[in-house]
Amino acid sequence: MNVPAWLLPHRITIEPYRSDSAYGPTYGPPVADVPALVSAKIRTVRDREGREVTSTAQIIAAAGLDCPAESRITLPDGRTTKAISVAPHTAPGLPVPQSTEVSAE
Repeated sequence: MNVPAWLLPHRITIEPYRSDSAYGPTYGPPVADVPALVSAKIRTVRDREGREVTSTAQIIAAAGLDCPAESRITLPDGRTTKAISVAPHTAPGLPVPQSTEVSAE
């Protein structure tokens, strides 16, 4: 069971991070109009290398979201940010919604 659509009132655009090249990071094609719940709150989180960094936005979206760390995200207010960490929330066999949580710069 996925998180209900009525709990995802915001729309974001994601450019999935693919790799680094000689010219900098490369991204996949932008995916627009992704339903999400965006919370603009400052929090301390750990990045993929284990360092403590500051997150200024947290995003909840449907399970299976293609948004690896370092992906570019355009928030509903037009601000562009990068994904710091991504955590899938699943509970196989339990009657709770599955979702993906993204912490963004």
